[in-house]
Amino acid sequence: MLRELLTYHGYEVIEATDGQEGIKAAGEQMPALILMDLQMPVMDGFDAINILKNAPETKDIKIIAVTSFAMKGDRERALAAGADDYIAKPIDIKQMSEMVKRYIA
Repeated sequence: MLRELLTYHGYEVIEATDGQEGIKAAGEQMPALILMDLQMPVMDGFDAINILKNAPETKDIKIIAVTSFAMKGDRERALAAGADDYIAKPIDIKQMSEMVKRYIA
């Protein structure tokens, strides 16, 4: 759904299937924004965000943490890991579009 929303609005989307692949893709592609799922195989989004924000080459990439299993404290934990923002599923399409525009503009 997120891919379709973003491509509909004209954004180029690069996908990764797990946290390690996401870190590698971010370092190679240097995207303007990362939508980071917090629950992923191999490496979760919290660890991936922390690694990206502590690496000199990727520290300035904006990251929005995304989760479908919003637990109490997840927002604070994601922000503490270095995420710039947080959104829980089900995603409000209007809110998500505005959030992406804010970080990419």
